[in-house]
Amino acid sequence: MKNLLADRPLSFLVKKNQEPRSVEERDAILENPGFGVHFTDHMVDICWSEQGGWHRPRVQPYGPIALDPAAAVLHYAQEVFEGLKAFRHEDGSIWCFRPEANGARMQRSAARMALPELPVNEFVNSLKQLVAVDGDWVPSAPETSLYLRPFMFAKEAFLGVRAAKKVNYYVIASPAGAYFTGGVAPVSIWVSTHYTRAGKGGTGAAKTGGNYASSLVAQQEASAQGCAQVLFLDAEEGKYIEELGGMNVVLVKKDGTLVTPQSESILEGITRDSVLQLAEDRGHTVERRRVTLDEWREGVESGDITEVFACGTAAVITPIALLKGDGFEIGSADAPAGELTMSLREELTDIQYGRREDTHGWMTRLDA
Repeated sequence: MKNLLADRPLSFLVKKNQEPRSVEERDAILENPGFGVHFTDHMVDICWSEQGGWHRPRVQPYGPIALDPAAAVLHYAQEVFEGLKAFRHEDGSIWCFRPEANGARMQRSAARMALPELPVNEFVNSLKQLVAVDGDWVPSAPETSLYLRPFMFAKEAFLGVRAAKKVNYYVIASPAGAYFTGGVAPVSIWVSTHYTRAGKGGTGAAKTGGNYASSLVAQQEASAQGCAQVLFLDAEEGKYIEELGGMNVVLVKKDGTLVTPQSESILEGITRDSVLQLAEDRGHTVERRRVTLDEWREGVESGDITEVFACGTAAVITPIALLKGDGFEIGSADAPAGELTMSLREELTDIQYGRREDTHGWMTRLDA
């Protein structure tokens, strides 16, 4: 579903919040923001209809969204979203990491869910429009950021099973504290052998809420086992590694090769692809292919696999020390974070915060 007004740039109306948080309230939040708990004073709202295309773009006060009880999203889960961060650099400027890639991925997700595709330039512009009014919400403390959540859903009120003819796109923002407050710590992961995240021909490659909803019961199982996250296997044979509930997985071999699972049911991670690019820049070989659970187990036991990490927007890179399953363990809970894992994490975060040269042109300034 293409944008009917793709050649017409959107002109935003800005309606300021008449009751924004005070400077004192905002500063208190930014001292300890947590993650996804507090939200800025404004949000972006753009409408789409089958007849009118994208229209009525605006920045308006953050607040509840009015929905008809028959809104299609409530009944058929026609929805997609993205997640990315705005970083404050030392000179006070505000930058975003690869927003064009997020915009393109949102288009792919929308196409899979029969939703309209917001042009990438308008996706990036929507972030700039929000930061233009809520830039003071971008924290400056080390390893903090403003988390940006663009999302789109079917708003039309009807109960017939078809693609909605009325859709809304929003962007909200939430200040985010350092993911690892006491330093980066390796985690334990639980392998789900009962639940799967997605199957062949399904929505696994789309960033849609239903994928996350289906992972929650498995995440509860992981938490009960003392693990931070759950790892899913393929739905057909139950032997190939897919991804975590919200992160991609990378194995590091002793010869320096990085191996990451690849299938049509995995959400292609922008953080993962960036990390792998940095590894290739250093001369490391990168393999994107199917990976079995047995390969992980045998590789750790033989010493051929020396490091494992997960990667995603929120934590950037998280070292994995132990993989637990029903009746087995791979690795050790006491294993330290890998040297390459931590080096790649440092390089990527240095680029994001402007401490290192951005040789790939990944950073986009939002406040210019």
